[in-house]
Amino acid sequence: MDNFRYCSPTTVYFGKGQIESLSREIINRGFRNVLIVTGKASAKKYTAFKDVVSQINKTGIRYSELSGIRPNPRIKTVYEGIRICRRDNIDLVLGVGGGSVIDASKTIAAGAVYDGDCWDFFDKLALPQKTLPTGCVLTLAATGTETNGNAVITHEERQKKLALCADILRPVFAILDPVYTFTVDEFNTAAGIVDIMAHVFEQYFSRTPACDVQDRLCEGILNVCIKYAPVVIKEKQNYDARANIMWAGTLALNGLLGAGRITDWSSHGIEHEISAVYDISHGAGLSVIVPNWMRHVLSKETACRFADYGRNIWSAETRNSLPEIANYAIDRTREFFNSLGMPSNLRQMGIDERGLEEMAKNIAGRNAHLGSFVPLDQDDILSILKTSL
Repeated sequence: MDNFRYCSPTTVYFGKGQIESLSREIINRGFRNVLIVTGKASAKKYTAFKDVVSQINKTGIRYSELSGIRPNPRIKTVYEGIRICRRDNIDLVLGVGGGSVIDASKTIAAGAVYDGDCWDFFDKLALPQKTLPTGCVLTLAATGTETNGNAVITHEERQKKLALCADILRPVFAILDPVYTFTVDEFNTAAGIVDIMAHVFEQYFSRTPACDVQDRLCEGILNVCIKYAPVVIKEKQNYDARANIMWAGTLALNGLLGAGRITDWSSHGIEHEISAVYDISHGAGLSVIVPNWMRHVLSKETACRFADYGRNIWSAETRNSLPEIANYAIDRTREFFNSLGMPSNLRQMGIDERGLEEMAKNIAGRNAHLGSFVPLDQDDILSILKTSL
């Protein structure tokens, strides 16, 4: 295990009725002007938004609204949020929604106090040195953005979907009530679970030795996802199942699993390019890419790690050879995603071979060293893309 620094400044309020903490947070921290950020306009019909407004009204402070944050959030909407922050003297940006809403909220908060174009952060031309405080009320279990310093934004005109990572972006508080996920449909619930599992895979498949604590945490979260995913698909209002999936999503990407080791992120790097161009669901894209990445990087050298995954997650027969266990584990991963109704190839989402070479070139160009478990060059990326059709 390598040396590491772990930062966790977010206060988490987890469970039923925790929205009651919102008014206390606002009062205790002295906020006076709140920007509520939501997704589509219909989000205002949902209980979470109504509860947030009720809590803010208790405090007697002002609030402004920005709705219309889409999946794969666009930089243009971020710019609108920055304009509102500056106009209305906002001192708290509150995201009410899933990962896209919260990522947009973080970027708005950083951009509002930055003199330049906040896209500079994503082009690696600058790092945010300060930010408005952000809070969030989570309504979709998927990205883990509720407690981490990550944000992923799409520049539609440039067809770029890029990530920003900075601890200063971590929300000051996060309210996680599983009841708010009861209204999430089957597709988005499943896509969120795939995203959670993909986050774990990106950290679990690492070459850094002696990370036993992190490995057992990874395996625990994967087993929870496999146990409860079929339940939340069939029983939308099963509180215990929703609660376990929600907490799994937070723990999958709050920094614990990747602490002390080099992590990979190849599948995310490839999928971000696809969803930037085709505007597909991130989780659905990962459902296609992750098993094909696994198959591509499987070798004599990596089979041992895949065998650990097969034994500890899929109860593979220990008497079988390492390649047999590894292939069994990859097959089970594909089958599990399929069982959730997730796509198994890109053609199911209207994507064909046109533009694959350009995408591979762009991915390789933006990621000089894509992957650490097995480094990928442009030919590797293109091969994974073609296999994914």
